[in-house]
Formats: sequence, structure tokens, C-alpha cells
Amino acid sequence: MPNTPNTHESFSSRTSVTVGSERSFGLVFAAVFALIALAPLLDGALIQLWALVVAAGFALIAFIYPILLRPLNLIWFKFGLLLHKIVNPIIMGLLFYVTIMPIGLIMRLCGKDLLNLRIDKNTPSYWIKREPHESDSMRNQF
Repeated sequence: MPNTPNTHESFSSRTSVTVGSERSFGLVFAAVFALIALAPLLDGALIQLWALVVAAGFALIAFIYPILLRPLNLIWFKFGLLLHKIVNPIIMGLLFYVTIMPIGLIMRLCGKDLLNLRIDKNTPSYWIKREPHESDSMRNQF
């Protein structure tokens, strides 16, 4: 069949994903390591000096010469793409099997047919006649 997209292409995202700037990468990691350094203060413990040094290093490099962070930024970006390919199907599967499927099973057990898909041989037509309402009119829209 020509011009038929395969299933992989038809479900793929059309949004292009780009790598963030090295400066923002450095500042985010500086903030993360600063939080790691200061978190022990909540329990009355001492600051983690190594994390504070790493945070300062990331911040300095991000402001002075951010191109040095390019390899780390690319590795982090590719790690994020890998996590997306692994975690997204798991989360979507859990969402389906924990919420949607049980609701559907309960509705079937209760005899619900919300889409009116059940065939009734005594019905002459499945057409649903509706009376027009003034709000459904397409005249004088504005």
C-alpha cells in the first residue's frame, strides 16, 4: 500500500527536541549542587563542602566559559531522551491498566453502553432525531 505510514511513524512526535544552552545547563546544575550542599542544614548538620565547591564550579564555568559544559550538556540531553523512551511507555501502560481498563470492566459488568454500540434488532433506525435549539443555530453568530 503506497503512502501508508507505518505504525511507528504515525505515533511519533512531530515536535523537534533541541539541546538547551550550556549556560542554563551549568546554572541548573549549580543550583542542584547548592541545594545538596545546603540540605543538611535542615537537620542541624554541617554544609556539604564538596557539593558547594561543585556548585561554585558549575556557576563559574556557566558565566565565564559555558562552551566547556557542552559535552556534559549533550550527555545529559541524551540521557533524558533515553529515559523518555523507557519511562514514557511504562507510565502510559500503568495509566491505562490502572485507570482506564478497570473503569471499562466495571462499566461492562454493570451493563453500561455509553456509546450505544449494542445491536438491537427491533430498532428500525439508529438515527437519533434531535430538535433544534436556538443555541444550536448557525445564524447571527456575532
